[in-house]
Amino acid sequence: MKTFTRIALSAAAIATAATAQALVPEVETDTFLIPERAIVATGNAESGRHLVGVLYNPVNAHFSDPSAPRFLFLDREGKVAFGIGGYVKGTLSYDFDGAIDDGPNFTTFDIPVPANPALRSQFGASANHTTIFMQLVGTTEHFGNYQVYVQTNFSGDGNTGYGLKLKQAYMSLGYVTAGLTRSTFVDGAAGTPTIDDEGPSGEMSAKNILLQYRPQFSRHWSAAISIENPHATYTLSTTAEAIKQRVPDIPAYVQYTWLGGRSHVRFSALLRNLSYRDLKSARNKFVTGWAAQLSGILGFGSRGTIFYQGAVGQGYARYINDLAGNGFDLIPDADGTLRAPTMMNFEVGVRYNLTPAAFLAASYSQARLYGQQTLGADAYRYTQYVSASAFYDIVSDLRIGLEYLYGNRADMNRVHGHANRINAMLQYSF
Repeated sequence: MKTFTRIALSAAAIATAATAQALVPEVETDTFLIPERAIVATGNAESGRHLVGVLYNPVNAHFSDPSAPRFLFLDREGKVAFGIGGYVKGTLSYDFDGAIDDGPNFTTFDIPVPANPALRSQFGASANHTTIFMQLVGTTEHFGNYQVYVQTNFSGDGNTGYGLKLKQAYMSLGYVTAGLTRSTFVDGAAGTPTIDDEGPSGEMSAKNILLQYRPQFSRHWSAAISIENPHATYTLSTTAEAIKQRVPDIPAYVQYTWLGGRSHVRFSALLRNLSYRDLKSARNKFVTGWAAQLSGILGFGSRGTIFYQGAVGQGYARYINDLAGNGFDLIPDADGTLRAPTMMNFEVGVRYNLTPAAFLAASYSQARLYGQQTLGADAYRYTQYVSASAFYDIVSDLRIGLEYLYGNRADMNRVHGHANRINAMLQYSF
């Protein structure tokens, strides 16, 4: 707890010092034009163009997030804009030489080890990642812009079901955001484009309920710090039990952007305080989890983009695609007490635009766990994820895609399992 307190106080001091500096408001360019795809149902499009600029410049957005709303409602004074949008997405998939029984998601953690001869191949189809969202943007005289955003899809009944699921629901005013959205520790823009909604094994992808402060110091420098509702899953021993978390997760980052937003580099840090009940001593105990991450995008030439992210730390499995929800935030030691295991993850990807309507993408990713000997010989050791994708916009907003995925899982006993998948996609954005 002393270590946690010192780090928390240091983070608070940094945030206070940053606040004391002159902040630069996020101002949209006056030359922003209403996109041709936008349908303005009412109001004055010219007076509301600065709000449309906010709608078309999302913060921390991932490739799988829907684009700006097609249908816009503007008030006569240009102070409020309301949009409704989303996309209909259908996928076909075929697994061969090893399959993952996880619906449309290619989750490498679930690859059978050793290989299951009854699950060597499978055909699948899904539309449950179809997305609908609503977004309201307004402006105030003293606090700048404000936003209200709600996003849903239809994966609420599991990977093969079609129940409605809340994906994001947040409000923002100026530099402050509150609600359910992508964690401050997650660099959404650094994720490689894939048809697979699960994404690479080593990609950060957590969404939390949070309270975030994100100042913009200049056109190049920005930062953020937040307190976030903690979620953790443990592998318990006979002398330990899970209890409610007592302290929020605290992530923060500093980011430098250039090339008009086509490139950025971000350093992120995460602090966690994980609690459990030690039955042997009849006491509640706390374990410090932490992580450090380097991420960003790098534009090269006029057509290419490199994506990268890599992190190392202890007890941050909640934030890693492949490890979240699988009991690795805390694991038992030989004496039955729980500890935060060391782990690492990384992803490197590339996108190249062949034409304005067609582009290619590819990635390699890995997630790895260390010091898990107490979990047994068949415990998770690492996974690898490889993707190669092609996308083509037939007409505006109508996109098709074709993708090859390879996944490999290795356990502590050096036994491996692998899977291969071909994905095809048809998606219409509105």
